[in-house]
Amino acid sequence: MPPRGSRNLIPRDALMARMVDGRRRRCLVVQGAAGSGKTSALVEWRKALISLNFDIAWLSLAPEDNGLSRFFDCLLASLAEVDSAIVRTAALLMGHDSNDSAVEHWVITLVEAIAQRQRDLVLVLDDIHHIDDRRIMQALQWLLDYAPPQLHVAFGSRSALPLSLARLRAQDQVEEIDLRDLRFTAAESERFLREQLGRIDKRDAEILHELTDGWVAGLQLFAIDLKAKQGAPYSREQIRDARTFASYFEREVLVRLSPGDLDLLTRVAVCSRFCASLCASLSGRPQALARKMTWLTQMDSNNLFITQVQSHERETWYRLHPLLREVLLERVARLPEAEQRALHSAAWNWFASRGYLDEAVHHAVQADDANAATEMVESCVEDLLTRGDVGQLAGLLRNLPPEHVEASVDLQLAAAQIQLYAQDIEGLEGSLQRIESKRASLEACQTYGLNVLRAGLALRLDDPDAVFAIRDELLNVPSDASDRVRASGATALSWMFMCRGEYAQMHQILDEAQEHGGAPFQQMAGRCIGAMSLTIAGHMARAEQILREVLEESERSGPPYVGMACMAAGILSYALYESNQPEAAIRMMAPRIELLERVSIPDTVIRALYTLAACHWQAGRKLEAHASLDRLEDYAVRHQLDRLLVFTLMARLRFHLWQDSMDHAHANLLRMESIAARYAGPSRIVAAEINGVAEHGRIIMMLHERDFAGASARIDTLIPAIEAMGRSRRLVALHAQSAVARQALGYGQSAREHMLTALTLAHNSGIVRTLLDASPAVPQMLGALIEEGVLDPVLAFYAKRLQAAAAAGPASVTAAKPVATAMVEALSEREREVLSLVAQAMPNKKIARAINVSPETVKWHLKNIFGKLGVAGRDEAVGRARDLKISLMDPYPLDDTKQDR
Repeated sequence: MPPRGSRNLIPRDALMARMVDGRRRRCLVVQGAAGSGKTSALVEWRKALISLNFDIAWLSLAPEDNGLSRFFDCLLASLAEVDSAIVRTAALLMGHDSNDSAVEHWVITLVEAIAQRQRDLVLVLDDIHHIDDRRIMQALQWLLDYAPPQLHVAFGSRSALPLSLARLRAQDQVEEIDLRDLRFTAAESERFLREQLGRIDKRDAEILHELTDGWVAGLQLFAIDLKAKQGAPYSREQIRDARTFASYFEREVLVRLSPGDLDLLTRVAVCSRFCASLCASLSGRPQALARKMTWLTQMDSNNLFITQVQSHERETWYRLHPLLREVLLERVARLPEAEQRALHSAAWNWFASRGYLDEAVHHAVQADDANAATEMVESCVEDLLTRGDVGQLAGLLRNLPPEHVEASVDLQLAAAQIQLYAQDIEGLEGSLQRIESKRASLEACQTYGLNVLRAGLALRLDDPDAVFAIRDELLNVPSDASDRVRASGATALSWMFMCRGEYAQMHQILDEAQEHGGAPFQQMAGRCIGAMSLTIAGHMARAEQILREVLEESERSGPPYVGMACMAAGILSYALYESNQPEAAIRMMAPRIELLERVSIPDTVIRALYTLAACHWQAGRKLEAHASLDRLEDYAVRHQLDRLLVFTLMARLRFHLWQDSMDHAHANLLRMESIAARYAGPSRIVAAEINGVAEHGRIIMMLHERDFAGASARIDTLIPAIEAMGRSRRLVALHAQSAVARQALGYGQSAREHMLTALTLAHNSGIVRTLLDASPAVPQMLGALIEEGVLDPVLAFYAKRLQAAAAAGPASVTAAKPVATAMVEALSEREREVLSLVAQAMPNKKIARAINVSPETVKWHLKNIFGKLGVAGRDEAVGRARDLKISLMDPYPLDDTKQDR
């Protein structure tokens, strides 16, 4: 919240008019020395903008905010004061990777959310000079570069910003206020002193203006001094900077305070904020609450560099002016070390008793009582993890000395859980090894927690065999295990049994976990795994019901559950496509896909991206379909997940065959066979899955090349294996493909039997697309079954529905909208460059490499291009550009260096 504006602040009409006139520029910079009135100017500007129906988010920064996670936590909290919807997705995303690409993705996610709002939003970052972290500054640069028209960012800083503002200056999008603008004029200085003192001789006012050069902190200091001296002569020393301010304050003002007032001011300086009851505690007289409230009111009214801070709490909070606090902290540093520790000890006890955990831990460490700080963090670990507040937990762990975290098994387990959440696989493996080295001394509950983390790592690595190897340990749950740990173990076990096709055991594990209740986040994860197994086994309607319930609950539960909402939406979109609702599936998944890639398990990622690819293909958006498979392949390669890679190649194979692109189809099949032949991954279950998919790929290729005998023989061999694995959807496709092969070979009766089996399985499971996608001959064969009268009324009705779905063909692509010449001209040079590369069928990843940006930036440019051209996808954008005769020449003219590029 912003500090309260001074009651005695004089109007700065000229300055305020200039700042208000610049309200619609992208950026406002207020730069000046400490005490020059930056914050006061911004506070008054904020009031003016509120009256003009602007929304204002305010963040006052401090040295402890100079860390990526801490900074973004504070920023999101400030934005949430305006609109919690802005930060809902970004709040979860920032808990994961912190590399540059992830930070840029976070910024884009935030910008996209802001772009959905109608009202102008001003973000004020005061005291930004405390921040010098490279990643934070890069994020702020992206925020300025990508900001929509309704976002405006204001900075208050003592020093020049390490940001590139040249382009914004050239576009007249920066309003800059410096020390010359902030300094009072002679008339303003006289008016300020008169309001502070009641009366002052004009000549004295002119002298004080010259001594301070209009520096407001110096004027305020002289005013305090003159009040105390009550007409006595004042020093003619010039006070124009923080150093002379500190010296003068120490020599002329503090010495005249009563010993009690000076002692209390010095004590409260150790805290970044304080209230009456905290002052009473720091003074050693907790019962003197009323007296301290009176003292704070008096100090505030005397304008002694104490500012009231707005908050939602019942107590009134204050903070010291930074210049005064620097002076007082120097006094604190001269106190005996034992007395300094006692001050911090009183502070941490006060903060801890009222639930201010972050400040309590900070002061406990400063009090040289790291053991107490460690105990406080240990006591809240389970609650924070259960609620999903991993960001706060990570911050608390960073506040503790590393050796204390290393000495506590519970804190090591918590740190490892955060690494699992952030998908820091290498860091997690190291943490688990260190905890494993202490296994002999672990309590039963800690050992179980270690095993659950190992299972969670195996789930991320797509290694169900690793979970199977410790299944007995996971099934033997200690009686004192928390609901969260118990539910997490059940989720990993249920996933492993699902991969093995042992659905009865899986549902038994999930049912037992549900009986214990508690840990709603982990319970939802288990329900998603259960729904995923239903889609595999072919129970689409039941899966859809469960997933919609989880999605609704998770969206209602706030930011910590955004990842769970993504997981439910990813699996739900898969079920929607299977029931032939491609546009609904795209609406469900497209806005969430980037976040889902970062936070969800591989099994969800493959379903979501395959669904997007298949839906785009069905709608005739072939470039979009291939782009989705590019993303899936990139994900699989980046995380070394061969099973996902083989599934990607299988989808590509089918797409290429539908396009009759045989060379590309054969190339994908060869890659699949190569992976299957050399697979050396840790999991036999995954190996069996890879070989099964590769074999199915061979069958599809044989059918396309009319090797019906070979395909039929391979299908007969593969069906029993797929039945044993409980993969009903794949059985539907295999039986349909067997029917096609046998029909071509002249075995009519056998063909009808296999098609009838496929139709029966599809009807029982609510399957549509798997059967229709199995072969172009399926609708005709279904028609033959209907004509022959071999189907009962229920199956005949279902067959007709399938025929109608096939006859509908590709979903209609969004109709083109007329685009005016002005909209065409609105394409920037960079957007034209991106569009030219899209026209060459380049995926986003290759475009990013070509123009030296991140894939997230390419996606950002594409969204802007689509909006300006009034289209829904890449294919339409290229076609529209050609219709409008937009030049789509190769951005890299053919020359001697092109091959190297």
